[in-house]
Amino acid sequence: PAPSSRRYMGAVGSSRVMCDNVPGLVSRQRQLCRRHPEAMLSIGRGVAAWTAECQHQFRRHRWDCNALERGQRLLGRVLLRSSRESAFVHAISSAGVVFAITRACSQGELKSCSCDPKKKGSAKDSKGHFDWGGCSDNVDYGIKFARAFVDAKERKGKDARALMNLHNNRAGRKAVKRFLKQECKCHGVSGSCTLRTCWLAIADFRKTGDYLWKKYNGAIQVVMNQDGTGFTVANKKFKKPTKNDLVYFESSPDYCIRDRDVGSLGTAGRVCNQTSRGMDSCEVMCCGRGYDTARISRMTKCECKFHWCCAVRCQDCLEVVDIHTCKAPKSAGWISRT
Repeated sequence: PAPSSRRYMGAVGSSRVMCDNVPGLVSRQRQLCRRHPEAMLSIGRGVAAWTAECQHQFRRHRWDCNALERGQRLLGRVLLRSSRESAFVHAISSAGVVFAITRACSQGELKSCSCDPKKKGSAKDSKGHFDWGGCSDNVDYGIKFARAFVDAKERKGKDARALMNLHNNRAGRKAVKRFLKQECKCHGVSGSCTLRTCWLAIADFRKTGDYLWKKYNGAIQVVMNQDGTGFTVANKKFKKPTKNDLVYFESSPDYCIRDRDVGSLGTAGRVCNQTSRGMDSCEVMCCGRGYDTARISRMTKCECKFHWCCAVRCQDCLEVVDIHTCKAPKSAGWISRT
């Protein structure tokens, strides 16, 4: 065969090897991986984005979304439950894939997509007429790819957990699209807006994270309906969940102590805030076990002065602070129910 076809065969072969070695993929995901090997790099970036966002949102909570601990895939344990935390992780991870694939499309990194092809010609908004130009983010492709890739893990509606996961995956995908914003550039004499070129761009991922965090706090507990095709609310006082809401079946554990079965690292050694009255307070974070206080010295910037023009000069100061960390329970080992 010609060199180019040999090169192509080599690329297909290496993508096959790569896709066969990614742990935890189901066969449909391996197929998508072989067909779009370059998309896997984007998905990797999406995983990094959603993991960081999950840890940011839960930073003051007993469960802090830390996925790995000495090789134990604790996040996997959380996902085996049908709790609020599992609902959030499904939504944010699904959103992370949408975000990463959409960005990769706009940056020309994927063969299978580009800028949004529907945003062509002229249109009208509250400020008048404008032309579609630039590169509108192709969020619909991102959603379509994420649906095919992420949802493949759930055996289409075979059981309650699969239905719950599919619902929360979709809520996550929809959340990214919610923050599409129109950006415009003015043309004309000295930038007067006689002519405008506009495009649609997805917002920073933090916006999606903050929105899904609100949905986590307002997540709705559900039960399967009689015919097993959907959910009804567990408590009749609550409204029926919409497609944007997160849903869960079982109450969360308290995450106070190490428990491998529920994916809890416990809160021993976690830093708590002595003056807070919220979730990060020493009382709540340490589950009433008390805390240790250590006095440490650290360098900080101080006596900063603004110098005309345009610099800020600071001195280094030694600051002595008290750090409070939660005490371990009397038996600090893993609880295991086996």
